[in-house]
Amino acid sequence: MNKGTLKQILLITDGCSNKGEDPAATAALAHQQGITVNVIGILEDNTEDPDGLQEVEEIALSGGGVSQLVYKQALSQTVQMVTKQAMTQTLQGFVNKELQQILGKEHTMEDLDPEKRGEIMEVVEDLGETSDLEVLVLIDTSASMHDKLPTVKEALLDLSISLNSRVGRNRFSIYNFPGKRKDIDKVLDWSPRLDSISSVFPKLTSGGITPTGPAIRDAMYQFGKKGLLRSLRSKDEQDIEQA
Repeated sequence: MNKGTLKQILLITDGCSNKGEDPAATAALAHQQGITVNVIGILEDNTEDPDGLQEVEEIALSGGGVSQLVYKQALSQTVQMVTKQAMTQTLQGFVNKELQQILGKEHTMEDLDPEKRGEIMEVVEDLGETSDLEVLVLIDTSASMHDKLPTVKEALLDLSISLNSRVGRNRFSIYNFPGKRKDIDKVLDWSPRLDSISSVFPKLTSGGITPTGPAIRDAMYQFGKKGLLRSLRSKDEQDIEQA
């Protein structure tokens, strides 16, 4: 099965977007380009009603990913769980497509008998260990995130360590939003490890608005820019022909 590289945007935020296009719409666009959008919404301590975080689930649903609301104390474990759960979800999608080509479009993995399903899940787990993985971490650095950034840094270090045991190649990059002059700024370029974030994280400043939609759109273009541009250009040409 030609699965390619698993591509994820991991959005870490604590509130609603307040500038630019609908983030769920841009997440859907990313998903169309083979990029899964996962979202972790950080709750304030002692807050039961997650005001401002309703869009977290909408973004992840549109982006084909996983969402989770969490207090910052549990952030590290949640980052790892969401990343791995999204990998499994994506791989199951690949497997279902393969099965549909063999058995017909009306069939999915759930239609198989338990023994066959178990065998396929073993394949999915193996692919999860051997597939190449690219994760772009998109961090909300608006004013309300100031006190949460040290916890985010530790969570990302733990994520890097937890994924180092995989056979497949890992690549990470980190961007924050809002940027100083653009919607996003690069914090760390693509790297197989996140060890160096200890030196770059203290330089992050928090403040300003929350342009989540534009940030997701810009993040999408950081994955193999040339190939993505070709894909979007081809889609535009098809739309013109259909019109």
